[in-house]
Amino acid sequence: MTPTDLPPVRTTSPRTHFAPRKNWMNDPNGLVFHDGLYHLYFQYNPEGVEHANLSWGHATSSDLTRWTEHDPAILWDDDAQIYSGSVVVDHGNTSGFGIDGHPALVALYTAAAPGHQAQALAYSTDGGYVWTKYDGNPVLDRGTSDFRDPKVFRYDDGGDGYWVMVAVEAEDRQVLFHRSDDLKTWTYLSSYGPAGPVGGVWECPDMFPLAIDGDETDVRWVLLISLNPGGIAGGSGTHYVVGDFDGTTFRASVPHPTPTRALLRDGTQSRDELERYGWIDFGPDCYAGVTFDGLSRNERTLIAWMDNWKYAGRIPGEDSDEHRSAMTLPRRLSLTRDAEGVERLRQQPAVGLELGESIDLGSVTGGVALAEGVAGAARLAFSATFGDAQSVELHIDSASDDGGVVIRQDRASGRIELERRGAGMPSGFHGSPSMSLDRPGEIGWDIWIDDLNERVSSVELFAQDGERVLTALIPVASPRTYTVAAVGGSLHGARADIAERRC
Repeated sequence: MTPTDLPPVRTTSPRTHFAPRKNWMNDPNGLVFHDGLYHLYFQYNPEGVEHANLSWGHATSSDLTRWTEHDPAILWDDDAQIYSGSVVVDHGNTSGFGIDGHPALVALYTAAAPGHQAQALAYSTDGGYVWTKYDGNPVLDRGTSDFRDPKVFRYDDGGDGYWVMVAVEAEDRQVLFHRSDDLKTWTYLSSYGPAGPVGGVWECPDMFPLAIDGDETDVRWVLLISLNPGGIAGGSGTHYVVGDFDGTTFRASVPHPTPTRALLRDGTQSRDELERYGWIDFGPDCYAGVTFDGLSRNERTLIAWMDNWKYAGRIPGEDSDEHRSAMTLPRRLSLTRDAEGVERLRQQPAVGLELGESIDLGSVTGGVALAEGVAGAARLAFSATFGDAQSVELHIDSASDDGGVVIRQDRASGRIELERRGAGMPSGFHGSPSMSLDRPGEIGWDIWIDDLNERVSSVELFAQDGERVLTALIPVASPRTYTVAAVGGSLHGARADIAERRC
């Protein structure tokens, strides 16, 4: 398939998130920007809605908003399923797969067979649409059952540079670093872990440099590690560590404690302990996030799977023949340093949904309706100061819902909490994920909501300039009503902005 005969651009629900037209989807794979297009590959079952027959689906976009879905890129076969991995553009033709001066796209992925996982290679010479599996696969085999999810990047050592692969021994909670000159032969460099959150297996690592507050003389490396279970909101979650990488070894700026054997065995960590670590997202539905190759450092962009293994495959219903899951909004990443000198990751939506004219609410006592009948995708920005109110609540309701969703920020505790309910939702879905703020008196929400289907929507809440993010699926579909309420007193200087995307 070539760019000249692509299927129509997807325009149905969801409107600001990618989802396949049908069948099962989970982790994003092989994110790469090449020749003006963002390529999104993803774990995909081309034959049904079950987590099986895993292959790489494929979609492209010029703006990260409207996606065109293509034929599956790399298909499973009798020897192995195609688990997660990454794609790089081999500009230097180090692999030898390029043709007539045109670089090949090279995918490194996990070839998964019962009791055995190893890293394999495929390449494309037509811009990422048709892929050929390498005859010399696997290219890296440790002879183990849970060695997976290679993320590959080019490391600049001041000379010609070399390729670095970041992968995991999932059950051991270890990140392993290897290097290569040709993407086909790999040698071991070092390992990281186990450390920090270890309540589940480690998966889908990524690592990249970011300048702190835009200062290119002050650069740190960010290591992403997804784990399931053991996430901050229960079930799946993604942890990040900031540190330094010298081309061989990653060292955390603030080393995390090494877990005991008993902790590795039972995986029990308290909420207080988990709060000490960095998290991409404090909600239950942001997992396996990885970033695009081919973008500049200040354009580092992440997409994650918007679901949780606690209930994936059971939303919207057991017998549905619709697509399963969606991806999060693409998020532009940056690093900042707080007043205590702690390096923190920031995220901002990397797509456009321009807000309308600001609504000046002034002082708010009790409840105020912000909008009714909102359909499709919506963005809501809300800001205020507490006054003497004990908390502020945003109620999101629809006519078909049995109670709606409440987003609540408490003045005393400085926590934001999302309460979600809903009839017909599977076991493990109900709950109230939350996140704490460093500036508890500050009310500044940027909320993105999208319909995934006729029963379930998504909410992504960005707070504290993107240093805190909470993503959750919610049992509220269009049309929706938004009401803000001051509890136990008044809010001052309240303002709201709302935008919709109906098509």
